Amino acid sequence: MRDFVRRIESATPADRDRAVDALRALAILGVVLGHWLVTALVVDSGTLHGASPLHYLPGFTPVSWLLQTLAVFFLVGGLVGARSHAAARARGEGYGRWLGARMSRLLRPVVVVLAVWAVAACVMLASGVDEDTVRALGKLVWSPLWFIVVFAALTAATPLVARLHPLWPFAVVLLVDLYRFGLAEPGGFAEVNVAAGWLVPYCLGAAWSRGWLRSRRAGWALLLGGAAATAGLVLWAGYPAAMVGVPGGEISNLDPPTLAVVTFGLAQCGAALLLLGPLRRLLRRPALWAVVATVNLSAMTVFLWHQTAMIAVTAIGLTASGALPGLHTVPDGPGWVLARLAWLPAFAAALLICWLAFRGHEQRRPRNASRIVRGGRPARSAATRRV
Repeated sequence: MRDFVRRIESATPADRDRAVDALRALAILGVVLGHWLVTALVVDSGTLHGASPLHYLPGFTPVSWLLQTLAVFFLVGGLVGARSHAAARARGEGYGRWLGARMSRLLRPVVVVLAVWAVAACVMLASGVDEDTVRALGKLVWSPLWFIVVFAALTAATPLVARLHPLWPFAVVLLVDLYRFGLAEPGGFAEVNVAAGWLVPYCLGAAWSRGWLRSRRAGWALLLGGAAATAGLVLWAGYPAAMVGVPGGEISNLDPPTLAVVTFGLAQCGAALLLLGPLRRLLRRPALWAVVATVNLSAMTVFLWHQTAMIAVTAIGLTASGALPGLHTVPDGPGWVLARLAWLPAFAAALLICWLAFRGHEQRRPRNASRIVRGGRPARSAATRRV
């Protein structure tokens, strides 16, 4: 382990902003932990179906404030995408080649998880598993893929949106919500917000790459302004308090994104900017940086397989004599929450197995990847080459 930590440390360029990588890792891990805590698979007459503690326990809502961290991921994505495209242009690299490299790294692991689950679904149906159970399990795996689709689209549009002011997509979200809710047209143009809503933090990240948002004043303005706007929208405009969809709810803040989730995302982006200094100090520790670098190297693998890990533990638990608390039971009380917390290490262990099995599809190792140091000079490993 010490040798691994030393290799990562020696292969990291001195000018690399480790805090940016930490923000991306925290955003992915926040989504993973959030899904594990707000998603349940309940056994009912031999059939598995999805449920959420947010439906039964309104007091659990603050969990969605802490662990719905997608805005931070799009913020970092905008920063990295704009920097990467600018660097490619400076090298004389064309748009097609640049985009191909970005998309290959992003979409290779998606193809793998879809192929594995297509085979798994066929095997389950052939072995007699009822269609409702297969549908519920499949939905857990492929429903988060909307995030990949949106992120890929914004990445492809980076040359067009890199200089777009965040107020433009914010204004689109505002107008769409006024039309949807102010004119009682809940379905009117709502899907426009899927792109516009996440374009706001993506454009913020691109602006960050141009030198904006460098002061702590900007961080505090985003944090306090976004938090105040979100509180006002929830308290007086009727938006849900949960920043994720709640089964049975009339309005979802996330599907599609509402003005409330966008203002909440601005607050998250402000908090992320304020954390940069402390994170930079913490990540001077080689061991901690090695963990962050490893997570970033396989961020999509972790995201794509975390629901499979939860499903695997749930399925293995079905071999027990009865429904296991926190795993197969209705999430309707504090006892379920405590039991679910106890299951998190099992989910993490299953995810580690998935990571070991599938991480190679995200970042293909070069032929000489095992030789971190060549000719007395540290080579840039895959973990640190990734911009």
